Amino acid sequence: MSGRVVDVECRVDDRRWLALAADPQSALAPMVDATLAAGGAPHGPLEIAIVLADDAAVRRLNRDYRGVDRPTNVLSFPLAAESGADAFAAQGAPILLGDIVLAYETVTTEAVQQGKRPEDHLRHLVVHGVLHLLGYDHGEDSDAKEMERLEASILAQFGIADPYAVDRYEEPTDLTR
Repeated sequence: MSGRVVDVECRVDDRRWLALAADPQSALAPMVDATLAAGGAPHGPLEIAIVLADDAAVRRLNRDYRGVDRPTNVLSFPLAAESGADAFAAQGAPILLGDIVLAYETVTTEAVQQGKRPEDHLRHLVVHGVLHLLGYDHGEDSDAKEMERLEASILAQFGIADPYAVDRYEEPTDLTR
């Protein structure tokens, strides 16, 4: 990714995540890098925070920011538009793309229900969250198809099966790649 320096900060608020990724920073940063490259991120220094939380924390955020009083798998909080990214970039300062927050119980439960490895589901949701930070959405069918296509393409680079395919489960992959 020439012209782009990415600072990914990973905060572990729920230590159960460490069973899926002993070193979340090393495990998830490549997912962020690949998504930024595929998703058309701005050039220059970028910052993203990933918070590995629990259902209670995500439920509070979902309630307070979206008016939905239940946990969800991943929330994205884009900051670039609100932070005056163009002005910061012009001065060479990092662009704060935003924060991604994941809910442990929801992510692991979904993985089991969908026949996925929890590690792969985590990596998929990080890709999904980064695309939201870049402005992608899935409210309309055409937008959802575009986002799903990008997600599948990015995940394939890491040997992760298309999460939207009917028969998606394949051999387990190594989260530390």
